[in-house]
Amino acid sequence: MQKLFDEVNSLDKRCYEKFLLSEDLLMEHAASNMALYISEKYSSFESILIVCGSGNNGADGIALARLLHTKFDVKLYLSTTPKSSMAQLQLQRAKTLEINILNKLFEADIIIDCLFGTGLNKPLDEKSTNLLNTLNSYNSFKIACDIPSGINNLGQIQNIAFEADVTITMGALKTSLFSDVAKDYVGKIVVANLGIQRNLYEIDSNKYLLDESDMNLPFRNKKNSHKGSFGHLNVVAGCKKGAGIIAANAAFNFGAGLVSVVCHENLDLPYHIMQTHFVNENCTAIAIGMGLGKYETDEIRKILNKKVPKIIDADLFYDELICEGLNQEVVLTPHPKEFVSLLKLCKIADIDVSELQNNRFLYAQMFSKKYPKVVLLLKGANVIISKNEKLYVNRFGRAVLSKGGSGDVLSGLIGSLLAQGYEILDAAITASLAHAIASKNYSKNNYSLTPLDLIEEIKKL
Repeated sequence: MQKLFDEVNSLDKRCYEKFLLSEDLLMEHAASNMALYISEKYSSFESILIVCGSGNNGADGIALARLLHTKFDVKLYLSTTPKSSMAQLQLQRAKTLEINILNKLFEADIIIDCLFGTGLNKPLDEKSTNLLNTLNSYNSFKIACDIPSGINNLGQIQNIAFEADVTITMGALKTSLFSDVAKDYVGKIVVANLGIQRNLYEIDSNKYLLDESDMNLPFRNKKNSHKGSFGHLNVVAGCKKGAGIIAANAAFNFGAGLVSVVCHENLDLPYHIMQTHFVNENCTAIAIGMGLGKYETDEIRKILNKKVPKIIDADLFYDELICEGLNQEVVLTPHPKEFVSLLKLCKIADIDVSELQNNRFLYAQMFSKKYPKVVLLLKGANVIISKNEKLYVNRFGRAVLSKGGSGDVLSGLIGSLLAQGYEILDAAITASLAHAIASKNYSKNNYSLTPLDLIEEIKKL
């Protein structure tokens, strides 16, 4: 996994003070990394338009123009007069080379956005909005310097942002690149070296970006085993029984030795899934909430109080009963609307979905602080997993998962790992990664995925 940072100005300052690297030197490395990326991707005299703002993000762009000058057909567009001392210095240097500075935009082969960077802290004015609209309309290869302009340091977009194919971010990964709304704008993300190795530039963080290598699949390495060696998951099925059956099937295919569906009505289950009318005394984990609907309160309370790890999803996030189950090992997997309800029930915040989506990291961290034993998995374009104020981001999910039943598969995967003895955070991380990477591997058209398709892809991991 890789560290995420809410801001990096303090990291830059540390470079000045501890490693004696000047602001000018860091900027030179930032521009050099962008120039190297472009030179490796393109080898001839493509046209490049670098659009610069008045601050240090613009200064990065002007420095880049100097490094690419003569190798490419480079032109600068200054949206406003340079104001920062570094932007003014870089412009003086560029003028000594007689780099072409334009007073109007054009559709270059490559467009580089160096307008605002991570320092954007106010809504865009009309001029900037029109500028970004024009750039987005061009059929060019688009690169953002540090962060696409229009995304602020909280990952929020007021009205528009630059639609990058690649974002070359400086020094370290920023949390704001991984908000849900940013996902349609950042493209591929590359981290630029600023003159020292990344592990020296970075300090401790409580936020992390998950990599595929963080997935710890439940391969069976011991030869001397039996079905009981791999746990017994109980899946509580409610009025929408299909949800529980999907979760049970996913769990069985993800390594659980035994899976039982708990339901008072007789069900037509796959041959490998058992049924019980009440939770088994010897179960090693419970999955509950998927399609639950109305259920006997005392029975749910008894299930929630059973001392085994649990995955809780869906309908229970609207029931105050859930607050009784948050003092033990449990994984919660709400989507945004469900999390808003949970925050209110837990007396953490009374907000709407829009407010949550604008501040997903903040509210996930607030919940984690109040319930340090609980693992929260907040669904979204970029899944946030949190425990004890540490946050982990899974960026691998795709739009193919936006189908009924996908969340039930995830619940089954988490439940399966809990039943097999995984720690609750490890179970949530591995199951979430498996769920997302399986969706990425799905090769048919992106509107056709079914829960059974997803389970089949998971079996191939």
